[in-house]
Amino acid sequence: MPDLEVESAKSLELARQWVHAAQHLVVLSGAGVSAESGVPTFRDTHTGYWAQFDPQEMASEAGFRAHPQRVWQWYSYRRELVAAVQPNAAHLALAAFAKAHPGKLSVITQNVDGLHQRAGSHDVISLHGDVMRNQWLDACGPCCEMAKTVALGGQPPRCSTCGNMLRPGVVWFGEHLPVDALARAEAVVNACDVMLVAGTSGVVYPAAGLVFQAHQQGAKVVIVNPQATELDMLADALLRAPAAKVLPMMLDGVV
Repeated sequence: MPDLEVESAKSLELARQWVHAAQHLVVLSGAGVSAESGVPTFRDTHTGYWAQFDPQEMASEAGFRAHPQRVWQWYSYRRELVAAVQPNAAHLALAAFAKAHPGKLSVITQNVDGLHQRAGSHDVISLHGDVMRNQWLDACGPCCEMAKTVALGGQPPRCSTCGNMLRPGVVWFGEHLPVDALARAEAVVNACDVMLVAGTSGVVYPAAGLVFQAHQQGAKVVIVNPQATELDMLADALLRAPAAKVLPMMLDGVV
């Protein structure tokens, strides 16, 4: 176990034992996991030209309605950044583990970049949506449904009949998480006996509440993060290291 301090090595071995014995393992991943692939965090994308704009304005319905072209272009920029990176060793280790142990692992992510899916993980629960997907801003009528089948122009694209705008398929400030995704996440957490929490600061709810839920129902909680998090007091094992370094060691060879 190279480059790990003695205490971390002990925590890693404990975590490996718990994963080995688990009937159902849940992983909650946050921005830190994607950052290890080179995906800028939400606020880090506000550099250069974009530094002059309020990040929350660029990720809210009100901001989009006020400046739809600007916000659309910013998300186009984010999409280019995501498309240019690759899944890292943490994403790949999780996908390989799931393939080797069908039905044992559920992945919940706060990330919107699709890197877990690109690594080969299936049925990922994406709490905050998918930055590469679009959806209608307002409730769509028959004309909007028809417009989906033809090329739409503009920034953002609009329904040529009613003017309804397409928006990125992500959860904005002030919006609720998708009901189905949250319900699925709560269900797999209720069924888990081990939860790995990787690369999340634990300040965003209701995602962070899933860790409290796992802890309260008796699951072992393993937190993997180089930095301190708001959830550290819930940890049965705490690993101060990047997920791309720790998860392959934790999952490789577990039978």
